Amino acid sequence: MFENIRLAFRGIWTHKLRSFLTMLGIIIGIAAIIAIVSTIEGTNQRIKENLIGSGSNTVDIQLYQNDWPYEMGYNGAPYGAPQVSDDVLAEIRQITEVKAASRYANRQIYSGVYYQNNSMSGGYVKGVEQDYFSTANLTVKEGRLFTEKEADAFTKVCVVDEAIVEGLLQNEDAIGKILEIGGDSYTIVGVVRTRSTFEPVINNLSDYETYKQDESGSIYIPLSDWPISYSYDEPENVLVKATSTDDMTAAGKKTADILNAYIHPTDDTIKYQSKDLLEQAQQLQQLSSSTNSMLIWIAAISLLVGGIGVMNIMLVSVTERTAEIGLKKAIGARKSKIMWQFLTEAAVLTSMGGVLGVASGIGLAQIISIMSGTPVAISWPAAIVAVVFSMIIGVVFGILPSHQAANLNPIDALRTN
Repeated sequence: MFENIRLAFRGIWTHKLRSFLTMLGIIIGIAAIIAIVSTIEGTNQRIKENLIGSGSNTVDIQLYQNDWPYEMGYNGAPYGAPQVSDDVLAEIRQITEVKAASRYANRQIYSGVYYQNNSMSGGYVKGVEQDYFSTANLTVKEGRLFTEKEADAFTKVCVVDEAIVEGLLQNEDAIGKILEIGGDSYTIVGVVRTRSTFEPVINNLSDYETYKQDESGSIYIPLSDWPISYSYDEPENVLVKATSTDDMTAAGKKTADILNAYIHPTDDTIKYQSKDLLEQAQQLQQLSSSTNSMLIWIAAISLLVGGIGVMNIMLVSVTERTAEIGLKKAIGARKSKIMWQFLTEAAVLTSMGGVLGVASGIGLAQIISIMSGTPVAISWPAAIVAVVFSMIIGVVFGILPSHQAANLNPIDALRTN
């Protein structure tokens, strides 16, 4: 085998230009496939990050009416939907895919929250417990979080995020400022931000509107204070952190199933649903991949052309080396040995083309990324498969020339010398 490989490299080196031109079809095909696959992988990662964020793995399970979040502020608490009890929350935390869980009350605010002469519109007021901040991947930027003692004493304190500081407070020092929330005065004790700094890429108006809605800001008050400013016996939502990004769908659906088992509303359109961003991302990824799979098939045609080129040049090689083959057979070389020699030469030729194609594909993907702004992610498994596939092409298209060489009549072959 090693002798065959050595002879193959010697033959390739002897006819450098011819060998390179033979490999060109393989190089172009592999390069095109690697570039397309890298672009697909990069696009899929961006889709997932745009919808989910970077590493938060959180899933919101909210009370819905049909396909829209239930509006407590307009409709009041629905009959038959109880508050999330400690026992129910403990049951949710036992789900295998759930790392942490916290309940919270929520209002989207268009009026009723003020700082001096400024009014908040479009942001959120959330009634939360202390564990909500770690579950939501929030960390303290300034000040502190409210304490359990303050929550138990119904102390009117709140925590705000950076968007509230920039918008409602106009970048004033937030700590100690007084906000009017639902007619009651709350003192800001802290400012929070997300632990990971992630900003989605905005490609269209829909992305912009979704992003701006998320960036309108949130004010967090103790859940125990919620009835003071809003309503009593209001069913909460639940935020869960999945053990991994891939577990988000299962964590959200299992949590929703547990919550729905405890509600018995008179209106059967009201139920808990998970805001399944991972599923949305997967659907978009499938659409992107199915669109680009056609490009991969088109690029694969050049591999077929490259394989035909390899077969053609190997037939020429058999013709050129007829005398050599005849001599080997005359001194006792078996058909299998001669056949393996030519098969090895074809496989080495296409494997070299595969390696050069992978390198060219990586370079091409980087060029596409720089010129068009399209993200790329190099798929090394795809690169390995591409090289192996190129080797298989060499074997498949080398069978006919190898068979022809192995079946030469030694007398006729020697006579051509």
